[in-house]
Amino acid sequence: MTTDFVPLDYTQKQMCFSIGSPDSLESIAEKWTPEVKCFCPNVPLILVGNEKDQRNDENIKRDLLKMKQEPVRPKDDRAMAKQIKVLYCFLECSTKTKEGVREVFETTTRAVLQARKRITVARCILL
Repeated sequence: MTTDFVPLDYTQKQMCFSIGSPDSLESIAEKWTPEVKCFCPNVPLILVGNEKDQRNDENIKRDLLKMKQEPVRPKDDRAMAKQIKVLYCFLECSTKTKEGVREVFETTTRAVLQARKRITVARCILL
């Protein structure tokens, strides 16, 4: 039995990571970007940093410091977006504070609609 699978839907891809988990940002470059670019190289990529409120959370900072890490900084977001060649944009949000949530939904909707405009519709004419 094989464990390989083909993803079913990569029409628009949001790649998310937790700002309170630098390892999750690294997995974007190491795992998710290659997979998305392999199966659907022209989808609009949106890089989203979730849990933005954790950047200033003292408990998170303390736990990360024990592992010689720190929360993901905005410049880390930009560097990752550049490294993986994000085709659309990158955003940060926090559902806890509601900061940036609307922007994520609006941007995602715009990206999907713009991508659909680029798809040509094939029509068959029966004679």
